[in-house]
Amino acid sequence: MTISKYIAPASSTKDALQKKYPLRSAKKYQLIHQIPGRWRIRVDRLVYDQDYANNLTGLLQDSSLLKALRCNRSAGSLVIEYDPVIVTQEQLDEFLEVNIEEAYRDDLILSDKVEQPSDEIDYLGRLGFPIGSLVISLLAAPLELPALLVSPIILAACLPAFKRAWKALSQERNIGIDFLDSVAIILSLWQGHFIPPTLMITLIESGEVIRDTTARSSQRQSYNLLDSLGQYVWLEKDGVQIQVPLQEIMVGDIIAVYPGDLIPVDGKIIQGNALIDQNKLTGESVPVYLDLNDEVFASTVVVEGQLFVQVQRLGVNTRAGMVVELMKAAPIHDTRIENYAAKFADFAVMPTLLLAGGAYALTGDLSRASSLATLDFGTGIRVSVPTTVLAGLTRAAKTGVYIRSGRAIEMLSRIDTVVFDKTGTLTQGKASIVDIISISSRISKNEILRLAASAEQGLSHPVAHAIVKGAQDRGINTVDCQSWDYRVGSGVVATIKNKTVLVGSSSLMQSEAIDISASLAYKTAGTSLAYVARDGKLIGLILYADPIRPESPGVIEALDALGIETHMLTGDVERVAQSVAQHLGINKVHAQAFPEKKVEVVRKLKESGKVVAFIGDGINDSAALAYADVSLSFANGSDIARETADIVLMDDDLSGLVNAIDIAKEVMEIIYQNALIVGIPNFLALAYGIFFRLDPIMAIFINNGSAILAGLNGARLALVDSKPTNK
Repeated sequence: MTISKYIAPASSTKDALQKKYPLRSAKKYQLIHQIPGRWRIRVDRLVYDQDYANNLTGLLQDSSLLKALRCNRSAGSLVIEYDPVIVTQEQLDEFLEVNIEEAYRDDLILSDKVEQPSDEIDYLGRLGFPIGSLVISLLAAPLELPALLVSPIILAACLPAFKRAWKALSQERNIGIDFLDSVAIILSLWQGHFIPPTLMITLIESGEVIRDTTARSSQRQSYNLLDSLGQYVWLEKDGVQIQVPLQEIMVGDIIAVYPGDLIPVDGKIIQGNALIDQNKLTGESVPVYLDLNDEVFASTVVVEGQLFVQVQRLGVNTRAGMVVELMKAAPIHDTRIENYAAKFADFAVMPTLLLAGGAYALTGDLSRASSLATLDFGTGIRVSVPTTVLAGLTRAAKTGVYIRSGRAIEMLSRIDTVVFDKTGTLTQGKASIVDIISISSRISKNEILRLAASAEQGLSHPVAHAIVKGAQDRGINTVDCQSWDYRVGSGVVATIKNKTVLVGSSSLMQSEAIDISASLAYKTAGTSLAYVARDGKLIGLILYADPIRPESPGVIEALDALGIETHMLTGDVERVAQSVAQHLGINKVHAQAFPEKKVEVVRKLKESGKVVAFIGDGINDSAALAYADVSLSFANGSDIARETADIVLMDDDLSGLVNAIDIAKEVMEIIYQNALIVGIPNFLALAYGIFFRLDPIMAIFINNGSAILAGLNGARLALVDSKPTNK
């Protein structure tokens, strides 16, 4: 089959633009592909500078000049959509030049890209009546308001508690804490007391609202896979490529995919070859070279090359779509912190009611019975627990850790097993030079790196970027190439100072009859080799790897000290996985794991009784994230991983995991303290009230006073500004 060339409208304009902006120009960006209304540009700095990428995308997204923007950091490219009727090419060029330069600033203030929980709480509707009734009860005596006016307002404010009590009684056949609170409120009102019941209901409803505030949505939203893959594709039809909506593509169609594009389907390559970054889907740390008849997958990225792909699977039927379906099948929990008030107080409800009833039967003293009913243990817990959790979430946010729910902080305090993804989680997710080997004593390491960087400059391949950046970091200046021939998946052949220089893989060396036997002694488990040859002879080797994050060893050591078991679960090959695990001291390794296997490992750990945290950043991690007891990702992880995670590490720093565990444990410790702060005075007052007459006002003071004290004890967490110290 012969695939046609791209036939673009206004091709003369395209030619003129590409002459104006050649690929190796001195401009701040390189124009890769253009049609009216859509430009693809390359900005090399996007690949290795996360802060710069955030700045640039933030600036472009904040502008009304563009209709849409998509950034692909692994290819260093931006796809820009604009209205060609409104925006001229000259205006777009000037706009890009200015913002690409502006993005170097380190004082830009950009909006936070991680969304807050979507559920909105009607604070006024839920707290307006209780607070209003408290104000009216305080004014009742000075203003001499009649009881017939004040009592109905107080009863109306108490309706939510009455409804919860009735629901528990009628549907669950349970006499719970809300029933006891309702009895205490009614008895207090019956005796003509206004302030105690309104203070009680205000505290109770405030606790319920704060508890709901610490929850994320109880419904996991369906992830729109098609949106993540782009809205349009290039369809090969009748010898011409036309842009059509992705939804119109059918199995059997042929689509064209260009450098920097996300592949939107699963399919087979029928023409072309390319380097494909499959990291987010499979966890492989280095792009793979794919050629004729090889299979490609949706959500992977074309780094170099151009492909024509015959569509085999679409949407939810793709491998990425199956990940989404696995994620949607994961169990959904109530994301509020567990209702400790009910558990703590329910066991005492019936004894308290019996004691109050018995006291009234024996003495006929309603106020004595009311005093005993007021000492319910639960009010203080209902206020202090959610207050403590909210303070913990605030404290975590100050350390760069965004925790989405109360349940997440609760589960994090209990974890005994952490499962790590490798690429981008324990490692940096990008290639970096480890060492340079000179085969000939007459050629220095710096000269080998100079030749390699000179040949590789301008390429978007991750290894090329590692070599060029390595030269820049060492202060080595590159030289111009007299001729240059890039071979996708193999390397580059260049003429530098009238000498032929080859930089690339072993296959490139073999195709040019270069003897590489001298390199065998330098192959190691955790590194890969880039070969450098000059004038037909191997002169050096560049060893590169996906480097381990600087903080990873300390994080593993800290988890070991806490008695937490660590696992590594990765889609990468066994050799690389074992090398990283050995370096970090992780004994349990699961390599070459597709998403289904990741879910299986997490489920088996949970079934064995473990409380499991999973941390990852790729599409392939999202299903395992959903199945874990608590899940973590990074702010710059894939959209689906970030939105699935219970906890987001905003600073892209893995040590945030240990900080979050420290905070979670501190939150639970304060909750236990609050149980004592509430329980001891109420229990002592209850014991006193059994044998002696306890004034109802004193009982209310003890009950509500202990609740307020416990709430203040919990709130103190939010007052800490410094980051916790990892022990």
